Amino acid sequence: MRTLIIGGGLSGLALAEALESQGRDYILLEARLRLGGRILTQHQQDGYFDMGPAWFWPGQPRIDTMIDRLGLQKFDQYCDGALVFEDERGQVHRGRGFSSMEGSWRLVGGFGALITALAERIPDHRKLFNANVTEITKSDDMCIATLSNGQKVSGDQVVLSLPPRIAALINFTPALPNQTMQMMQAIPTWMAGQAKAMAIYDRPFWREEGLSGDAMSHKGPAAEIHDASPKTGGPYALFGFVGVSPDGRADDRKLRQELRAQLARLFGPQAADPRQLYIKDWAFDPYTATQADKTPMYAHPTYGLPRAMTELWNGALHFSGTEVAANFGGYIEGALEAAENVLDTLGI
Repeated sequence: MRTLIIGGGLSGLALAEALESQGRDYILLEARLRLGGRILTQHQQDGYFDMGPAWFWPGQPRIDTMIDRLGLQKFDQYCDGALVFEDERGQVHRGRGFSSMEGSWRLVGGFGALITALAERIPDHRKLFNANVTEITKSDDMCIATLSNGQKVSGDQVVLSLPPRIAALINFTPALPNQTMQMMQAIPTWMAGQAKAMAIYDRPFWREEGLSGDAMSHKGPAAEIHDASPKTGGPYALFGFVGVSPDGRADDRKLRQELRAQLARLFGPQAADPRQLYIKDWAFDPYTATQADKTPMYAHPTYGLPRAMTELWNGALHFSGTEVAANFGGYIEGALEAAENVLDTLGI
């Protein structure tokens, strides 16, 4: 029984590692040239900086257990010191409010360390990169995935470890029910419309001035900022969630200028000249977001696996990924929850 896992993000990797540990037959297909999906960690010297998810929390047992099992290390989000608030006129106030991420955990090496640790447990012949699946056909007892380069990969069953809206771009033969396709297209992809900016510095000067690195802004372009430095040593970092709409941030040069000016207003003139300013705009990543994902979210969606997305192709087609996790949908924990649910469905 061979399983095709389409999507090499955390959920697909966790599923592949589980199948590998049990000696099962599978192949992991990833459209990118890297694994991790929305987990993307940049490195500067000994620093690691998450451009996707960065936190997990107490009460999320799967990720905590996996980190321990893989020999990784967590640490508390830095939150000591005063906060900064910027009103809509650009007036800056210090010492207001509380650290919204206090009590959260981060991972030494960033979440990229988790992806690397999982990937090392999967043999190279089980991983296929640059494998953009454009069509999946079920013929008799076989499922055949066709890639954009024309290559075909076959298996007995398929797990779509993708955001449902991205999975809906695949051509399915026989066609999936209309209700299934409509449901896939309706499920928002968590954080897909978001952009994240990361400013790297040689010194944590904000800490030296009694600031936590936390800031909230009604002026922008970053609406929310946090300290993103490693557990120990440097380089150090501040990151911000860009609050401007995708269309309004398409001019990269202008966005960078505005971010530097904002950082200077909030944290002083030293902040205007980072060693490096990374920006990752997930809304323009074709393997993460669709046009529908550019509409802003104003609340955490209610996720889970709808009935219309179950028992497809006589049980040969399954969904994984954080958007189909009922309890922790949208979180790192949800990606692992979804993989666990697929394993249960497959009876593994």
